Amino acid sequence: MLIEPTLEKLYAMRLGAMAETWKEQSRDPEMAQLSFDERLGFLVDAEHLARYNRKLKRLLGQAKLRDRQACIEDLDYEERRGLQRAMIRQLTPCGWVDDHLNVIVHGATGVGKTFVACALGHQACRKGYRVLYRRVPRLFDELKFARADGTMVKLLSKFARTDVLVLDDWGLAAMKESQRLDMLEILEDRDGARSTIVTSQLPPDKWHDHIGDPTVADAILDRIVHRAHTLKLRGPSRRRQRKPT
Repeated sequence: MLIEPTLEKLYAMRLGAMAETWKEQSRDPEMAQLSFDERLGFLVDAEHLARYNRKLKRLLGQAKLRDRQACIEDLDYEERRGLQRAMIRQLTPCGWVDDHLNVIVHGATGVGKTFVACALGHQACRKGYRVLYRRVPRLFDELKFARADGTMVKLLSKFARTDVLVLDDWGLAAMKESQRLDMLEILEDRDGARSTIVTSQLPPDKWHDHIGDPTVADAILDRIVHRAHTLKLRGPSRRRQRKPT
C-alpha cells in the first residue's frame, strides 16, 4: 500500500502528529499485530496531545507569568508555611474559574505568594483558560500610557476578555485617585464574569484603608473579597533560604 498520498493529505489538513505517528507505526512490525481500531486510537491520541501541547505553549506565552516554572506539583506544603493541601486540591480542577470566583494570596514578603499565584495561573492554562499576569505597580504605568496614546479602551477590553487575571504585589504603594478608578473599571468588567488572583503583603482587612477613598474601596472590595478563596502564607522569607550560586 502506498502511504505517501495519504501522508500528504494529512499534512495538508495540518494533522502532522498523526502523519508522523503513522510513519512510525509502518516501521514497527509489532504494530501489525494490533487491530485497526487500536492503531487509529494511537494516531488520534498523538494528534490530540500535539495540539494540546501547542495550545498550552501559546497560552503560557500569552500569560507572561513572572515565574514560568511554577506549577501545582512543585508547591511546598511545609507546615510552617500554612499552605493547605486540601485548598490547593480544591482549586486544581479550576472549578473556581468556571464559577468566576477569585483567589487571594497574602503574607509577608518572600513567603512565596507569587509562586503560588503563578502555579494557579499555569494550572488554568493547562485547563485551556486564557491567563494574564501583571504586577500592580507596572499595571498602573501601562494604564497611564494607554490613556495617553489612545489605546485605553483596547487595553481594558483585553483585561475584560482574560479568563484569569493575576494581579501581583497589590498594596505596595498608596493608590492615586486615577489608579483607584482604573482598578475599579477593570474589576467591574470582570465581576461575576471572570476570575482574578490577587497577591498582597496586606491582609484583605487592611485593603480598605490602603485604597483610600471609602466609596471606591467598598466597590473594589465587593468585587474581589466577597467571592474569593483566601490563602494566607506564613514563615520566613524563602529568598533568604536560597543559597547563592
